[in-house]
Amino acid sequence: MAKVAKAGTKKVAFKLIAPYANSVSVAGDFNNWDVIANPMKKDWKDDWVANLSLKPGRYEYKFHVDGTWQNDPSCETCVPNQFGSTNSVIEVK
Repeated sequence: MAKVAKAGTKKVAFKLIAPYANSVSVAGDFNNWDVIANPMKKDWKDDWVANLSLKPGRYEYKFHVDGTWQNDPSCETCVPNQFGSTNSVIEVK
């Protein structure tokens, strides 16, 4: 049975190509940067995927890959963060 986005939200697919990773999650201001809240799963191509229901808005996020933060290499927009690196940005409309 397919999951349906909650009312007022849009289904957003996060994907990371990291075939040698053991664990990957997506964290951002949509889940208070909780690396446990949204674990990603490997698909049949060994890509890591997570589908989240998010309300419209602008969100900063990163992937947490085997204990290390990583930006989304497919994301075109990054902004500086308070730790001297950058966060990926997604706009949900």
